[in-house]
Parts: sequence; C-alpha cells; structure tokens
Amino acid sequence: MSQKTRAEGTARERLQAQRDKEKARARRGRQAKVAAVVVAVLAVAAGIAVWASSTGDDKDTPVAAPKGATGGDKPMVTVGQKSAPSTLQVWEDFRCPACKQFETGFRSTLHELQDAGELRTDYHLALLIDGNMGGKGSLNAANAALCAQHAGKFREYHDVLFTNQPAEQQDRYADKNYLIKLAGKVPGLVTQDFRSCVNDGTYNGFVQKSNEAFQKAGLQGTPSVILNGKNIFADQSAQMTPQKLKQMVQEANKKK
Repeated sequence: MSQKTRAEGTARERLQAQRDKEKARARRGRQAKVAAVVVAVLAVAAGIAVWASSTGDDKDTPVAAPKGATGGDKPMVTVGQKSAPSTLQVWEDFRCPACKQFETGFRSTLHELQDAGELRTDYHLALLIDGNMGGKGSLNAANAALCAQHAGKFREYHDVLFTNQPAEQQDRYADKNYLIKLAGKVPGLVTQDFRSCVNDGTYNGFVQKSNEAFQKAGLQGTPSVILNGKNIFADQSAQMTPQKLKQMVQEANKKK
C-alpha cells in the first residue's frame, strides 16, 4: 500500500469518526429538546406560566440575499460556473470539525474542478453546532460568509473560516470582531460595508432559512455532500477520496 493510499484511508477514517460523533451529539440534542417540551407541558398543566425564549430579532429580520446568491426555500451560494455540467451540493456548518476535515482534504480538488468549469458547488449553510452545543458561532460565521459573498469574495473567506476554525467547544465565531479580523486575510474584503453587514447580522434570515431547508432535507449531519443528486458520503464502502471525486465528476461530464 502506498503512503498516499494510507494517508487517504486515514483521512477517510477521521472524517467518518467525526461524523459519527456529530450524529451522536445531534441525537442527544434532540432528546434534550423533547425532554424540555415534556417539562413545559407538565408545567402548563400545573398552572405555571412558561415563557418560550425566542431567538431575538433573527426571525423578524427580512430575508435579504447577498448578490449572486439564490434565495427561496433552499438558499445557497454557488461557487464556479453555473453552466458547469456537474453540481456538488455541500451542506456545511463553519463550527463543524468534520466539515473542516472535508474542506481541508478536498479543497484543492474542488478549486481545480471549479476553475476548469467542470463543477459548480452549491453551498448550503447549517446551524447544527449552535443547535447542539449552544452559542451563535455558526450563525455569525455564516452571516459573515454571506457578507463576503456580497463583496464577491465568498470562496476566499469560506476557506479562511475553515482553516482557522476554533475548537468545537469554543464558540469563538460568536465574536463578530474576530470574524472581521479573520476577514483581513482576504485582500480588499474589510470595508465599512462589510463591517456593518457582519455587525448588523444582515443575512441572518437567509442563514435561518437555509438551516430550515437542512432540517427538512432529512440529512444525517454535516458535511452532507451530494454529487449530481447522489450523496457520495452516505455509502462508506465507496471510500471517497479527492481523486475519486475528480474521476466521478469527469466521467459524469463525458455523458453530458
């Protein structure tokens, strides 16, 4: 077995292990929510006033969309030529460690295929870690990424966020000043408009709508990666690698 093959196998195993951890955490989160509902019902039955906390003004914010993004029931940001013969749908959370592993391992291949006009990538932003662990890092980072999209620099800032992802237990992306500081790594991104967009949560509604679509899609976790309609990480026997993804895209394109 070559060193490259062993490395790819190890990377796959780490990604799967992280995805399994996320699934388990999601199950625990759902169980906690069910328990909270039961407690609330019992409290009401006992004549105790129960107040449900809202998400603040996030739900009241009109759903604005950044330039070049697609709104509707399944909001997304497209990277690459929209006329590309193959489409990769990626459901991600900027706080998700497994998403970082995917992006780190597949980034150069995705960039290559996007730049060659062979693949378009539709990014859908999810709030899985905020929901499971609390905090607002997933939301604030996603909004900041959409602010970068409005400025025409989504891919660059998207990659910066995953490269600098804090530990899962640390909700550092809840700090908007830190998100703006990281944006300094993308030449020309930090402007007054960008700062205002990040601080005001301009695209929070867009992110919330995208997260609703993620929940309704019945996906198992993040990242969920779907090539031309096929979930390419659902079948672990496929042993997905960057080289295999590239081969699948090129073979699919020959048939189109």
